[in-house]
Amino acid sequence: MGLREKLSEKKAVQSVIGLGYVGLPLAVEFSKAGLKTVGIDIDSRKVKEVNAGRSYIGDVDGVELSEVVGSGILRATDDFSILTDADTINIAVPTPLRKTKDPDISYIVAALKEIRKYLHKGQLIILESTTYPGTTEEVMLPLLEETGLKVGKDFYLAFSPERVDPGNEHFSTKNIPKVVGGVTPACTELAAMLYSAAGMNPVPVSSTRVAETVKLLENTFRSVNIGLVNEIAMMCNRMGINVWEVIDAAATKPFGFMPFYPGPGLGGHCIPIDPFYLSWKAKQSGFDARFIELAGVINGDMPGYVVVRVSEALNERKKCLNGSKILLMGVSYKKDIDDTRESPAYDIIRLISKMGAEVYWNDPFVEKLEEESDLANYLEYDAKSLAGMDCAIVVTGHTGVDYSVLVENCPMIFDARNVLKEFDSDSIVTM
Repeated sequence: MGLREKLSEKKAVQSVIGLGYVGLPLAVEFSKAGLKTVGIDIDSRKVKEVNAGRSYIGDVDGVELSEVVGSGILRATDDFSILTDADTINIAVPTPLRKTKDPDISYIVAALKEIRKYLHKGQLIILESTTYPGTTEEVMLPLLEETGLKVGKDFYLAFSPERVDPGNEHFSTKNIPKVVGGVTPACTELAAMLYSAAGMNPVPVSSTRVAETVKLLENTFRSVNIGLVNEIAMMCNRMGINVWEVIDAAATKPFGFMPFYPGPGLGGHCIPIDPFYLSWKAKQSGFDARFIELAGVINGDMPGYVVVRVSEALNERKKCLNGSKILLMGVSYKKDIDDTRESPAYDIIRLISKMGAEVYWNDPFVEKLEEESDLANYLEYDAKSLAGMDCAIVVTGHTGVDYSVLVENCPMIFDARNVLKEFDSDSIVTM
């Protein structure tokens, strides 16, 4: 039976390499649709948790995971040899930036080296990890064809960008359209069939390069507009204008305007990183992506801007940042999640610690700091503890937090997210 028939009859065996924020939700969706799936990860802890039916990803329901694992339709392993029996392979591994802001696709290459050992005729490989245009055909294809198998004839290769938005209650892996671009038309068709079989909505495009660029455009769009509004916030502060009131009023226009909001900096795996993949590739073609680079500079400077504003506000109260006790309220990169990847909180911790402040943190969704844990101590969220702080910085606002306790007890608050707008207090300083 060929792959097309297997996908049509839901008899194909799926595999997902990388069981993180992208891979685990994808594997669960495949399984819920009745597709036998194996998740692969080199982290034995994740493998153990999945096989026990315990979710470590906020967007994956523990009950649903337990059900598909219990039924035998989903399992996890750290043994890549199971790819011998896999009909499809989805790659969802990290693609960070190097310190030089160059793409680091070493995780993709490592996955490919394992895939090559077990590549066989009729297999479909789909890369979901965000990367620069050309990765699929310039890096992946040559490595796979070194086996002697030919794309579009012996195996199939495509790119479909992940569009995961942690904590989004309305859009999930299943109901977000899946852009799909294959190396050949047959590759695109089979990749689209896989996602259709899982109940997803595939959107075919003409090539892998188009699909790769789609993801980068989406996140660059956000990065540039956030950079713009961050600059507007700094400008409004200099002119004594309330930037939040400006944005809210502008948002009443029913056309030609989309509200973006300033903040202490960018976080998560996508927006702080992906635009640099695009600008790096553009430079290889002799093109200087100036908007992307400028937005990156502005957004990257926002943690420093927050520290300056906090220092100024303390000075106005005849206090010095050096020696002050500073609380970071909310350390995840966005509200109502436990994800601290690339969170601006870490930059703020480093900066204010360097300036001699005693740093504390509190976040109802985060159990521990993954970075700079030696520079900041956890603080209980109660009246007595808050009263002992000189300043609190609201880095991330969370739904359900009783901020009246903060406002009533902390002598000064820098509200970087405008979550305290309902309170009228001289202790609150905003962007």
